[in-house]
Amino acid sequence: MRKSSARFVKSAKQASDFPRDRKPEIAFCGRSNSGKSSLLNVLTNSRGLARTSSSPGRTQLINFFLIDETTYYVDLPGYGFAKVPKGIREAWGEMVEGYLRNREPLKLAILLVDSRVPPMQSDQVMKEWLDHFGIPSLVALTKCDKISRNELSKALRTCAETLQTKEIIACSATTGFGKEAILKKIHDVIDRNPTQ
Repeated sequence: MRKSSARFVKSAKQASDFPRDRKPEIAFCGRSNSGKSSLLNVLTNSRGLARTSSSPGRTQLINFFLIDETTYYVDLPGYGFAKVPKGIREAWGEMVEGYLRNREPLKLAILLVDSRVPPMQSDQVMKEWLDHFGIPSLVALTKCDKISRNELSKALRTCAETLQTKEIIACSATTGFGKEAILKKIHDVIDRNPTQ
């Protein structure tokens, strides 16, 4: 399943700025260093679509990317990065919660968790938000090329137990491992829940 086109549409901070064409949306959320931009680029075969940075916390708005003119991939601001000022962190939280709470076209949220680090409290809070708002979710266990098979098996178990989910796909933006499985999940969710 190859994506034929992907383009940045807009950045937004409030509902009035969001796209209004009601195309289905897939949100990507996670800690600031979880690899959201890298995964977005791999899924869309677009090396520079989402900006990657060695300085976590660079995404400060909600970014909308239109995929094949049919679906939005939505890059949410990362959380859990201590060097970001408290006021900005709080504003991000309100912005993200507002999006998750009210966004009707949202069909799936992909929660990225670094496979090298057990899920943190912020990851648990995000998963609880998704469950509370009734948003289908998938955990993408990222950077799995950087750990051994045994470590990956342990990380999958820990993540499943901590976040209380069976919907987990291990992946690597470096090798492309897990890419097709994530795309299939996105495709299946949109087919089951088309936007009216």
